[in-house]
Amino acid sequence: MVWTSLFGGTDRWPPFRTSPHLSPHGGHAVHTLKILAAAGVLAAAALAVPAANAAPAPAPAAVPAHAVTGYWQNFNNGATVQTLAEVQDDYDIIAVAFADATGTPGQVDFTLDSAGLGGYTDAQFRADVAAKQAAGKSVVISIGGEKGTVAVNDDASAKAFADSVSGLIDEYGFDGVDIDLENGLNSTYMTQALKSIAGQAGDGFVLTMAPQTIDMQSTSNEYFKTALAVKDILTVVNMQYYNSGSMLGCDGQVYSQGSVDFLTALACIQLEGGLDPSQVGIGVPASPSAAGGGYVDPSVVNNALDCLTKGTGCGTFKPSKTYPDLRGAMTWSTNWDAAAGSAWSKAVGPHVHGL
Repeated sequence: MVWTSLFGGTDRWPPFRTSPHLSPHGGHAVHTLKILAAAGVLAAAALAVPAANAAPAPAPAAVPAHAVTGYWQNFNNGATVQTLAEVQDDYDIIAVAFADATGTPGQVDFTLDSAGLGGYTDAQFRADVAAKQAAGKSVVISIGGEKGTVAVNDDASAKAFADSVSGLIDEYGFDGVDIDLENGLNSTYMTQALKSIAGQAGDGFVLTMAPQTIDMQSTSNEYFKTALAVKDILTVVNMQYYNSGSMLGCDGQVYSQGSVDFLTALACIQLEGGLDPSQVGIGVPASPSAAGGGYVDPSVVNNALDCLTKGTGCGTFKPSKTYPDLRGAMTWSTNWDAAAGSAWSKAVGPHVHGL
């Protein structure tokens, strides 16, 4: 999530890892019935039948109309180390950061950083994914980050991306995927891949995105084009309103990061550019330590949310209309939030849920 901005910024990622092996796909349990002869030497052909006592899988929880997204760090970079179980309850969507690129173009894998997370085991992580989902949360696997150079730019890499992400969804029980590619993407092939993943995932699929501000300045940008092309399966775009510098708002005026106007005037571009209000969220750092620039007090985030949904709390910029169905807010990261006493989620979480 933290990148080296065109306008200056700070890298906060560990060295990017590569993992050569894909996680296997999950399978369906069957009972094999064999009819043996009395002498024990003859056998009928195996008959596969559904497990009689298998409980149906619970339906995935729907993402709330107003939701809070938080990135959970699968590494230790100085923020509070958390297990997934320790992620604050105010987060409705938890993005596991990050899946890793492999040596095959488009292909990704995921390896839990057990050593960096104090011995957190893969089995504990999987159990925590299921427990969060049982509590009504969505857990998605995030692709990218500042160091995440995943290239999807032809049919082969699109298929590799779709198949490997679908494999991770099957393997870990993730609800979907987050696209946080900060080194460019191809809208044609990323759209193709995301449609394939959604088709394989079925009902309850969650798709989130976290573009940089520069990526959402115009509907002709590849990221914006991708968001519009997958609008039918898109949950929310949580643009990163930080490590950005100044940008144009929807009124053509220049706004500087770190202000309520920056949040509202740039959100307006997405809201008026074709995304549904329910597909727009405000992404901000959880603390000053979480980004190189652009941090705002949680009260400023809440003012921006009120400005966009109710027309109150605005700064100089005031949108021409309100968007009461705005999805909510996102932060990098749940770990940096915890390091600051969870001040961000304690303030923004209830506000989002009360919209």
